[in-house]
Amino acid sequence: MFKKILIANRGEIACRVMRTAQRMGIATVAVYSEADADAVHVEMADEAVAIGPAAASQSYLSTERILAACRETGAEAVHPGYGFLSENADFCETLEAAGFVFIGPKPKAIRAMGDKITSKKIAAEAGVSTVPGFMGLIEDADHAAKIAAGIGYPVMLKASAGGGGKGMRVAFNEQEARDGFARAKSEAASSFGDDRIFIEKFIEEPRHIEIQVLGDAFGHSIHLGERECSIQRRNQKIIEEAPSPFLDEATRQAMGAEAVALAKAVDYQGAGTVEFIVDKDRNFYFLEMNTRLQVEHPVTELVTGIDLVEEMIRIAAGEKLRIAQGEVKLTGWAVESRLYAEDPVRNFLPSIGRLARYRPPEEQRRGDIVVRNDTGVAEGLEISMFYDPMIAKLVTWAPDRLAAIDAMSDALDRFVIDGIEHNIPFLAAIMRHPRWREGRLSTGFIAEEYPQGFAPPPPSEDERAVLCAVALAVELLRRDRLDRLPGRLRPHSGKIARQWMVRLGEDDYVPVAIAEGAIAVPTELKVSIGEGAILDVLSSWRPGEPIWRGSISGREVAVQVRPVLGGVRLSWQGVAATAHVMPPRIAELDRLMPVRKAPDTSKMLLCPMPGLVVSIAVSEGQEVKAGEILAVVEAMKMENVLRAERDCTVASVNAAPGDSLAVDAVIMEFA
Repeated sequence: MFKKILIANRGEIACRVMRTAQRMGIATVAVYSEADADAVHVEMADEAVAIGPAAASQSYLSTERILAACRETGAEAVHPGYGFLSENADFCETLEAAGFVFIGPKPKAIRAMGDKITSKKIAAEAGVSTVPGFMGLIEDADHAAKIAAGIGYPVMLKASAGGGGKGMRVAFNEQEARDGFARAKSEAASSFGDDRIFIEKFIEEPRHIEIQVLGDAFGHSIHLGERECSIQRRNQKIIEEAPSPFLDEATRQAMGAEAVALAKAVDYQGAGTVEFIVDKDRNFYFLEMNTRLQVEHPVTELVTGIDLVEEMIRIAAGEKLRIAQGEVKLTGWAVESRLYAEDPVRNFLPSIGRLARYRPPEEQRRGDIVVRNDTGVAEGLEISMFYDPMIAKLVTWAPDRLAAIDAMSDALDRFVIDGIEHNIPFLAAIMRHPRWREGRLSTGFIAEEYPQGFAPPPPSEDERAVLCAVALAVELLRRDRLDRLPGRLRPHSGKIARQWMVRLGEDDYVPVAIAEGAIAVPTELKVSIGEGAILDVLSSWRPGEPIWRGSISGREVAVQVRPVLGGVRLSWQGVAATAHVMPPRIAELDRLMPVRKAPDTSKMLLCPMPGLVVSIAVSEGQEVKAGEILAVVEAMKMENVLRAERDCTVASVNAAPGDSLAVDAVIMEFA
């Protein structure tokens, strides 16, 4: 077994690999860029080596600098994590030639499966079902449009060396095929240094289901069941689960057998994932093979009890697989949510900045519930524009699917992140979504359920009652604190009013009454909400705590609480509202107050996220039509096309290619 390994990665996955290595008694080496000097993975490792500037191309993607770090520290092997150099065959060859072990497959398998065109040919030869498509060289947009028409719309344009949703576009007509080819080619070149594109039939109502495989150097290969990864946005996974609620045992075994056949066809060693697209009739087609550890590997670990990182290390060290296929058992259900630094109510645009608060729910094994949080950040650190926007992966396990989903919902409610925008409200809303809970999924779930983008749903009557009860409890404690301040000119009489009004949002006024004799501090109340039933409210919450924890009529509740002017901002299970608690007479006057309107920005193109201007497609004085491209802005490795929302004339252009812009910076103005 290795005595020391280097992790050629950063953030969450670097920390994840270190945890297993250190448990196995293996010393760890971290590498870091200038932007990551204070990162968690640097602190966690036994040794750390600086490898260059913030730009990944000059640090985490530099084979020479990582090789130098191996020599400097005496590391015997390198774990690449995922992303960066994890599927780079040249990197693997260079390491092995220098006498270091690559913890992963051999270059032959990486090359064969890393090229999506070659991998499909090998898959077909191995008897694996494949999607109809064109795998040859595509010369230009005209050629792409001709091929797409021959296959039949809709089609998917994909980067041959792609992954993570980059370099992918769906086209439903000729114009989209031409535009999609240009964008996919550009993203592929900037993200992977390989601009080759292929086209295949786009399966409608598809599910994305993948099989985890393990193989050793002695010809043994097994699969560890499937993961359902159909909840995606822009072809990037958001929520994953294991097993799939859709597969029957016969389909599971058939997919597993084909995945193992493919792994054996390329002499696969280590942990890998064979991805399939599955239609509504459970027909499945090979999509690609990822020759690395997947982001969503924790759900497989929780349902199988197998540490995939440990198996990768043991296989790389020359050991035989310790598990036979018949010994693999799937127990219970696991769900993973990816927490991203993005603003869900602004079309999921990236958000950067400092984590003023970062307090995940406690990791635990409590009864029939497991809560696990894989992360690489800490309170006070910064989310930068240089790398992937993922903050953490929150994972829950329970004996059945709905229990695992409910555990995830509760854990999301208890996850505190301040200082940046994040997608927890969106994840929490999905956990309550009927279609998700019923398992009626497809990769189009988010586009179909949120066609106009995400906005926190309005509270139901039950949720409205809970939010009002919490708002009143918070307000009473605030007033109690003021009453105890010494030297007040007009101290409180000691009597607490029984009748209150809670304003949720702009104009939803809810009467709330406190039952006689039912008040204690910190919080013990009996309240009636509107015409509803009386609620028992119990909590030990104190002002300043970001989460109100307590019980409402015996139901455990965790509500996010943030102060705003004259009230509090509450969020719970994907529902959010700003609450103001006031006496009824004040509420009467409050109804008469004018509403402040936001300034008119309809004649401006604002930068929707912090990013780099890739191109400006128009000039001053130019007339443009609705839908025409105005500019392209790159943020966190993704190109975002900004289009005209209506016919207009460009009055001024305030940005140029290469400019680094803040969110809401004015790119151009219209006449």
